[in-house]
Amino acid sequence: MSGERILIVDDERLIRYSLSERLKKEGFVCEEAVDGTSAVGRLAEGDIDLVLLDYRLPDTDGLTVLRRIVEELPETPVILMTAYSTVEHAVEAMKLGAFHYLNKPFNMDEVVLLTRKALETTRLKGEVRRMRSHERDAAGTRRVIGESPAMKEVLRILEKVIPSNATVLLQGESGTGKDLMARFIHYRSERAEAPFMTVTCSTLPEMLLESELFGHERGAFTDARFQKKGLFELAHLGTLFLDEIGDLPVNLQSKLLRFLEERTFKRVGGTRDIRVDVRIVAATNRDLERGVREGRFREDLYFRIKVIPIYLPPLRERQEDLPLLATHLIEQLNREFKRKVLGVSPEAMKKLAEYTWPGNVRELRNVLERAMILGVDEWLREPDFLLEGERRAAAGEAFQLPPGGVNFEEVERNLVEQALKRARGNQSNAARLLGMTRDQIRYRMEKFQLLPARGGGEAGGGS
Repeated sequence: MSGERILIVDDERLIRYSLSERLKKEGFVCEEAVDGTSAVGRLAEGDIDLVLLDYRLPDTDGLTVLRRIVEELPETPVILMTAYSTVEHAVEAMKLGAFHYLNKPFNMDEVVLLTRKALETTRLKGEVRRMRSHERDAAGTRRVIGESPAMKEVLRILEKVIPSNATVLLQGESGTGKDLMARFIHYRSERAEAPFMTVTCSTLPEMLLESELFGHERGAFTDARFQKKGLFELAHLGTLFLDEIGDLPVNLQSKLLRFLEERTFKRVGGTRDIRVDVRIVAATNRDLERGVREGRFREDLYFRIKVIPIYLPPLRERQEDLPLLATHLIEQLNREFKRKVLGVSPEAMKKLAEYTWPGNVRELRNVLERAMILGVDEWLREPDFLLEGERRAAAGEAFQLPPGGVNFEEVERNLVEQALKRARGNQSNAARLLGMTRDQIRYRMEKFQLLPARGGGEAGGGS
């Protein structure tokens, strides 16, 4: 039973009865109104999920009621019904925001299908809005962490960049937070309500990447059975983040250059220019100037994307930000793991400050996550941290291989046992230690008969 509440607005009792009886059989809750005044009054009380609205009513017309609904309850879908159908009425109703237009006499199966489709479309739109709102709120409350001179310079540039529509190039080593900075720029700008689309230019073959970016027409290539919109179209009025742009194939570089110069593009296999309003934020950890010299990156494109270059410094160049970053990341991880870790002890912080952080902020987060999984105190102590050099040196000690010859099943079993022991039986945390998913480690636990006794659940709690 679906339980959605439908308001049927029609002055003919038989039509109201017929619709109500059929929709009730489909699991909907139905209410009735005989004219526009009573319909508007009932809608004001709330809890109506969809309106079936007659065009001709005793006291007004359906389009007038439709306007009221669109203005006051824009998320409530309306299906307009009439026995006096004209093309003009249909066009006007759809322009005003009606979900669909039904001619009387109508097929009851069609009414049910349209009702379900309208409600499902509304649910999906609501889910997209909630997800977008969640991401926007997260980006809005997220701040750029740092008091170092290098980060103060980044903040100074951001203040001027965010309100503009200029193309931004984020440069810096891997792990410095270029993807987070791109989202920060989008969700603090006037484009925040529009889509933020992202693609990593190094992950797809050239043909697939071209289709992903620009879309394709039906029949453009062997598997193109349908027309597809690309990310440029889907990001209209929003932002498109091109990560690892230094790996963009040369052929696609020319198409991107054309878009930046003319703000138009063609789908793969298409002949029509498509114009969209999209802000481009690009990122790279490569030396693009060197790429230009070596002929791997177009010089004209380089200067087009480098309108506003922002250099994100590596963590070793902003060591004074380490305590702030650690505190911020621990707060995030506390929420994720439902822990109450207070922070890093002074001796442990000294150890972290002496490290060079080749993986930058991403590595810092991973180190803190591992320490929080393995640590037993409310403060993270020096023994809880195992940095990269120490991990390599202690590899044989951290996860001891069985003595004698190498039996790979024994090695696998041994590693799973040790990870579970270190994670105090918590399968999710043990999986993180081994770089697995929970399903992968559970499969191995079943394989090696390491599952806990039935009814025991995961040992070590849900942290």
